[in-house]
Amino acid sequence: MRRLVAVLLAVGLLAPTRATAVPEQADVVRLDGVRVELRAGTTQVVTVAHTRGVRARVSLWRLAADGWRRQLTTADGRTGAGGLVDGDRRRQGSGTTPLGTYGLTSTFGTHAADPRARLPHHRIRKGDHWVQDNASDHYNRLRNQREGGFRWWLPSSHPDSSERLTDYPRQYEWSIVTDFNVEQVRHRGSGIFLHVNGRGATAGCVRAPRRFIRSLVRLLDPARVPVIGIGR
Repeated sequence: MRRLVAVLLAVGLLAPTRATAVPEQADVVRLDGVRVELRAGTTQVVTVAHTRGVRARVSLWRLAADGWRRQLTTADGRTGAGGLVDGDRRRQGSGTTPLGTYGLTSTFGTHAADPRARLPHHRIRKGDHWVQDNASDHYNRLRNQREGGFRWWLPSSHPDSSERLTDYPRQYEWSIVTDFNVEQVRHRGSGIFLHVNGRGATAGCVRAPRRFIRSLVRLLDPARVPVIGIGR
């Protein structure tokens, strides 16, 4: 057991030491330099701290009796090829990652639900898309093409094409859904996830090593109202 803990510390997946959080007001804190807007009941936070280029440090924090404590961390995070932009200024297709704080609401992936996980989970099946069709009532929602309601047949080169989830079996083996643009503002973009590493930058999501994402899936608890804070 001691050897396992030592290994986890060495690779950055276990860092239980307490970190200083600087409170700005009752519902805002800074963790690892990232401004996080807490929601009522939030005691779990994932931070994405930009380091250089498209690289970022991604950490999981938990509120304890003596303050915020970092539980997991990896320096091998990646963000969008288009850089970082304020969430309300983001445009679909820009390849940018939205700055700000967003809820972590559910998971999806190529596997059945992990019995140790608590967030709602959807196992990807043939025909599943994340809708990016600006003309659809289902914009920024998970929907299967058999249900209709969006132009699933549009080619990937079309600005209103939706993302077919089965096209990304590696990245979407395990994926955590954020509530970015839950209001469905058209042309702001959809499908901002925290998912397993692929190659290079992302199209706007945040990605991290498989082992780290797998641990997050098991640890995130809706009773703790988890959020993700993305900062420069």
